[in-house]
Amino acid sequence: MATSVQLYTGAGMPVMGLGTWKSEAGQAKAAVMAAIDAGYRHIDCAYAYHNENEIGEGIQQKIKEGVVKREDLFVVSKLWSTFHEKSLVKGACQKTLANLKLDYLDLYLMHWPMGFKAGEELFPADDKGMAIPSNTDFLDTWEAMEELVDAGLVKAIGISNFNHEQIERILNKPGLKYKPANNQIECNPYLTQEKLVTYCQSKGIAVTAYSPLGSPDRPWAKPEDPSLLDDPKIKEIAAKHNKSTAQVLLRFQIQRNVIVIPKSASPQRIVENFKVFDFKLTKEEMATIFSFNRNWRVYTMSMGKTHKDYPFNAEY
Repeated sequence: MATSVQLYTGAGMPVMGLGTWKSEAGQAKAAVMAAIDAGYRHIDCAYAYHNENEIGEGIQQKIKEGVVKREDLFVVSKLWSTFHEKSLVKGACQKTLANLKLDYLDLYLMHWPMGFKAGEELFPADDKGMAIPSNTDFLDTWEAMEELVDAGLVKAIGISNFNHEQIERILNKPGLKYKPANNQIECNPYLTQEKLVTYCQSKGIAVTAYSPLGSPDRPWAKPEDPSLLDDPKIKEIAAKHNKSTAQVLLRFQIQRNVIVIPKSASPQRIVENFKVFDFKLTKEEMATIFSFNRNWRVYTMSMGKTHKDYPFNAEY
């Protein structure tokens, strides 16, 4: 069972990563250390998560202890939307590197196709609560990201939350130097993203699923929202394999060659989430899980709905 997906650059990207969105600053360091101890070698970060400093401390601690070397790790971060102006991209990447205490990233993603007004405020909003856009085009931002590869600051570049039309724009860009190596998207059995995953994989773009468990700890969850971890059909499949529902949801993605980055701050769950390489879902079980799709998005980024590059109006 391959424990990594090969990027077109030749690098192997571990299929199981630790997600760090919503890891409070106090928990992030401990979570990263527990994950590295449990065997994780892929850590997913972002400037916008406000915890890269603590994650860096956790990574450094484990390197110091001799548990891992830097080259054993696959560290991902993301360029936030307020840094889409070409002149701001390198500084944003350097800030992330300084916080993480690293001299390069394995993968740097454009967090959203939408550029926001530059400044301290991560979510600049007008009086209606809608995002204030920057006057930028993500194709220009992409060129600045390509320069990071040439400067040795990042080994590969990719995108996140892009629809297939937006990806097509990058792939067809005159003078394209490096195509995206990865697209990180929300993906779980309620949002299976079959068309987008097939499209990306057909273009040699690896896919990472965020919120693969349906993000049960999202701050805006409503009691009537569907809950994947409590779904009786998934519980039934889990019982058959003597696994947890979370393990089944993660295994489902790995069997489609999709990378997963479940977030947890509980050392026990971090260990449990990693134990997905010793069983296999049957064709029928995969089909059953695929049938749960209801195109239900947890993360709609509703403040961006009026933005010219809002990604979720396209079919896929």
